[in-house]
Amino acid sequence: MDEIIIYTDGGCSGNPGPGGWGVVIIDGNDEHTYSGGEADTTNNRMELMAAIKALEAVLSNNKWKNNKVKVYSDSQYVKNGITSWINNWKKNGWKTAAKKPVLNKDLWVMLDQEYNQLDIEWAWVKGHAGHKYNEMCDSLCKQEMDKFLS
Repeated sequence: MDEIIIYTDGGCSGNPGPGGWGVVIIDGNDEHTYSGGEADTTNNRMELMAAIKALEAVLSNNKWKNNKVKVYSDSQYVKNGITSWINNWKKNGWKTAAKKPVLNKDLWVMLDQEYNQLDIEWAWVKGHAGHKYNEMCDSLCKQEMDKFLS
């Protein structure tokens, strides 16, 4: 079984403001890119959308969906949220430790549904540190953001 490697990134011009997300999926020697954006959003929503869209792409591809998946994100919010914090949020009725409603619950629910259908390992990669695939994702984000800024 081959491992599918995913890099994700999301960003926003202003927070909130126009945003974009980018994904690179590596299947052996093949690189597949995906991107999108929204006119009025936040950094965290775009980081989550990148992860969601990446997992949607894997789940919709019969060649990929039964493989082990490794997701690299430069967002500790996404990585820690899906691997750790979400368990307590669900247990506490989607409330934080401070008893406040979890922000972006709609996206966390979507990400959790996809996450539970796949064999995934999550890893953090330092953003803006010259890593080829993280930089590719960042460029995709900026291209999407620019569509709203033009």
